[in-house]
Amino acid sequence: MKNALITGITGQDGSYLAEFLLEKGYKVFGLQRRSSTITTERLDHLLESGMELISGDLIDENSLIKALNDSEPDEVYNLGAQSFVPASWSQPILTGEVTGLGVTRLLEAIRIVNPEIRFYQASSSEMFGKVIETPQSEATPFYPRSPYGVAKVYGHWITINCRESYDMFAVSGILFNHESPRRGLEFVTRKVTYAVARIKAGLQKELRLGNLEAKRDWGFAGDYVRAMWLMLQADEPDDYVIATGETNTVKRMCEIAFARVDLDWNDYIVVDPKFYRPAEVQLLLGDSSKARKKLGWVPEVDFVALIEMMVDSDVERVGSGK
Repeated sequence: MKNALITGITGQDGSYLAEFLLEKGYKVFGLQRRSSTITTERLDHLLESGMELISGDLIDENSLIKALNDSEPDEVYNLGAQSFVPASWSQPILTGEVTGLGVTRLLEAIRIVNPEIRFYQASSSEMFGKVIETPQSEATPFYPRSPYGVAKVYGHWITINCRESYDMFAVSGILFNHESPRRGLEFVTRKVTYAVARIKAGLQKELRLGNLEAKRDWGFAGDYVRAMWLMLQADEPDDYVIATGETNTVKRMCEIAFARVDLDWNDYIVVDPKFYRPAEVQLLLGDSSKARKKLGWVPEVDFVALIEMMVDSDVERVGSGK
């Protein structure tokens, strides 16, 4: 049995990854920040399967060392971050501390405790920002357009630096947008699908959004955590773009979501300038051919199925009064 430690365990990706690893026979430990607020709703069904939560914080290296000693992991997946892009403009220092320097603290803790641990860093397509070329591959230069993207670039390069400096098995997955019914309500995909469910139920009259022409490469989170695991099973550490290779607009998302409940999106969408980003990322489209060739990874859920899955889940959630 292998042991795995996951930071960001309470988030969307953390819950899907924990499920995946438990099914593979891993003993799974999750790093959780101390909080007076209960944040484990995505994990409650997993705690009964033997997953354990360990207290720790990416801002506190000593807590990371203790977590590594307690869990004795073969693999560490660093999914922890201040990951809501709009908040990174209002909290740029916190974003840098957690999303950027947090990676360094965790890598240093691994070097101290056991440098043989295999390490996965959750990099992001937001690092490409003002894209230099389309589609974006592992060789595409970074041009981040948010404090979050800048912090992710730091985390990405410090991972490469540790791999090359200390011969650590450290990899980065440059994941493009990946969504699911477990996505937080602050993210545009879930904001749309939850609003659709509420509008259909007569609980909401309109949905206010920003740039409807913003384009993203959206995939299913369950497919993407499988890619994380595959990277750590490879013979040699390397970095990979994980993406569907298809791009869609926010408007297209709205069309699919409202059509799922037999409504016309034009009747309910209001464009509100306050939701525009200070610096917009216009087109993100990933080239995951390297991962498909070397890891054998392919996404299984397409964009339409993803949005319809999220709408169905939110319709059920709203119907049950949640």
